[in-house]
Amino acid sequence: MRDQEKRNEPDVRMDQAAPVSDPAVSENETSLSEQATQEKLIAAEARATEMQDAFLRAKAEVENMRRRAQEDIARAHKFAIENFAEALVPVKDSLEMALKVETPSVESLKEGVEMTLKQLSSAFEKNRLLEIHPQAGEKLDPMKHQAISMVPAEQEPNTIVTVLQKGYMIADRLLRPALVTVSQ
Repeated sequence: MRDQEKRNEPDVRMDQAAPVSDPAVSENETSLSEQATQEKLIAAEARATEMQDAFLRAKAEVENMRRRAQEDIARAHKFAIENFAEALVPVKDSLEMALKVETPSVESLKEGVEMTLKQLSSAFEKNRLLEIHPQAGEKLDPMKHQAISMVPAEQEPNTIVTVLQKGYMIADRLLRPALVTVSQ
């Protein structure tokens, strides 16, 4: 009988050992789980720090670009007429030279004025300052012409009869309209 009891005892022990868990194993699993969570937290914090650093760098770069663009615009405004001014300097020089002549003849004055006008016209053309010089009989264009008066004429209504003053455009922008009289 004792043999039977001995045989039964290990069975009982095994049955008893199964429901009882080992506290060292449970603590080890919890410790591993906490360690993995801690590592994930550290990695997430490192990633957040990297992202914040990248954000701050991008923000600073955008601010620098905005500042440089504003400086470029300010510089462009400041020197916008530089080319035009350079083209006008020879015109001024010519006029000053004409005034220095002691006893100019009418012919030499006329020749000097014609040369100065050519220089000025060249400066205008170089800087895209274009003349608006409408011809009699052209249709009135309110975007380029300003009618000063209406006169009875045999022409079609709203056509240009006479040009009182030329107009000017810079590139595609009206600087001064041509002053004209138009037919009724």
